[in-house]
Amino acid sequence: MWARFTAVTGLVLAGVLALPGVAMAKPKDLDIPVGTWLAARTHPAVQLTSVSYTADVAVPTPVANLEAIRGLTQQGVAAVQSGKISSDENSIYRWVVQQMAKEPGRYFSPGAPERVVEATAGGLCTGWWVTPDGYMVTAAHCVGQEESELAQTFATQALTKINEKDAADLISSLGDIASDDEIVRTAAKIFQIWNADNIKIRNVQSSLSLLQSLPGGGVDKTAKAVPIELVAKGTVYPGKDIAILKANGQNNLPTVPLGQDSDVRVGDTLYISGFPGTVTQTSIFNIESKLDPAFTEGPYNASRQTPEGVPYIQTQAPSYPGNSGGPVFSKDGNVIGILVGGLIQQDGGSTEGESFVLPVSIVREKLNEKNIKSAESVTTKAYNEALDLFFKNHYSDALPKFREVQALQPNHPYVAKYITDSQQAITAGKDESSSSILPWVLWGGGGLLVLFVLGTLGAVLRGKRRSKIPPSSFPPAPYGAQPGYLPPGQGQYGHPAQQHGQPYGVPQQQPYPQRPPYPLPAAPEDTRAIRPHSPYEAPQPKPGPGANTRIAGLEAELEQLRRNMGQRPPDQR
Repeated sequence: MWARFTAVTGLVLAGVLALPGVAMAKPKDLDIPVGTWLAARTHPAVQLTSVSYTADVAVPTPVANLEAIRGLTQQGVAAVQSGKISSDENSIYRWVVQQMAKEPGRYFSPGAPERVVEATAGGLCTGWWVTPDGYMVTAAHCVGQEESELAQTFATQALTKINEKDAADLISSLGDIASDDEIVRTAAKIFQIWNADNIKIRNVQSSLSLLQSLPGGGVDKTAKAVPIELVAKGTVYPGKDIAILKANGQNNLPTVPLGQDSDVRVGDTLYISGFPGTVTQTSIFNIESKLDPAFTEGPYNASRQTPEGVPYIQTQAPSYPGNSGGPVFSKDGNVIGILVGGLIQQDGGSTEGESFVLPVSIVREKLNEKNIKSAESVTTKAYNEALDLFFKNHYSDALPKFREVQALQPNHPYVAKYITDSQQAITAGKDESSSSILPWVLWGGGGLLVLFVLGTLGAVLRGKRRSKIPPSSFPPAPYGAQPGYLPPGQGQYGHPAQQHGQPYGVPQQQPYPQRPPYPLPAAPEDTRAIRPHSPYEAPQPKPGPGANTRIAGLEAELEQLRRNMGQRPPDQR
């Protein structure tokens, strides 16, 4: 009996565990592209970071070195005579400024007065949460610059007006050729280089922040800057270009999981998430668009190593300035490295196929140095479960999960839109949720278990009563009848025979303390436990001396089972 009980229990539990939403789904289970699945799961944890500087910036006034310029002019005349350049005035001056741009310090010297401006400069990168309480990973070069790099940044960002004035002065000294765009661009380049070489920076102050979204559909247009502190920093590329940041006062942040270096190999597809400067540094898009990460993918091309022994992964996944510090994922959704950089062309574009990724083992190493343990947040767990349901079109099942995420993390940038999308899908009749099925599976599974015990107990009790009836009470069996023969019209144990009975009937009384909010189907006319008839079923043996004890034990187990079932109401949606 108990072997059969165990088998039934196993089948019911297996059916319940096989229901949608219990296990985390993979893209192939959801019939969606890997990139779609990854982007939806990882975007909430990817943040736009900012480093900004303020300083007093001073540059001298450039004074032309007339002797050097005269010598350059003579070279231009010789080039015209030899036919290397055209003899028209614009061609000559174009050649002259091109030569100056190659070595500006040779043709201009520092002079008075010194020009001082209160300047600001900064850069945008990508970071990502690894703990629910605010630890973030990014690239080392995203959180601070060396003095020479900072001078170049100020020269191109803070000294724009000064550079433009110096270039205009040079052009005017050359004559009426301002309409030549190439000369204008080259002149500007001359003074970007010269001012960067002669700049003096005083009273430097820097700050780190991230742009965190506010509640609302998508990323709110009033996103605010949240201060963030530097916890640890490695050596910039080609070193261990990683930094750890911490935002205080945070909890239940969305996170991404760390993988292992061995999770990927040459030929695998890699996925990069981040904020390319081609979007964040343009006026074409609004702030909402700029705060939405971009997702790219490409093959793992090769494993590389620097002379100092630092490992890098080369990938063909496109990346751009601003992607620096962004997470790189395997197809399973685990971080396998940080996007650090790529080879940049002279026009500022990246060289396709030459993005470089610092492996995740270096990330783990830096986190371990500070005793920081990466962890999945409850927000991320609930969000991923909701996404799986959403992608299966189980919108009614996904909706309470998305609302749980919103309660856990009100600043979550995407959950409000998923709530709206789920509600609209339900209204449009697209919902394929199992909400109305799950309670019935739990009800039916529990009912089967209860009825099996009831049937077994009833069999024992009836067998006991039957054993007390004199044999003469039964009508004589026809000659040649098989053991266990029942007269026509009589079912087993004396019940009316039924031609079409279920192995286990549906109970009339609910074992739950309250009726579910949805209607139950009408119960069959006969709800007793009926086993299929068998012409070869042997009669029940006469209860032995221990029958009463076994019956009492069964009754106690039945009562306990009823109590347990009473503590498992159907799922309230």
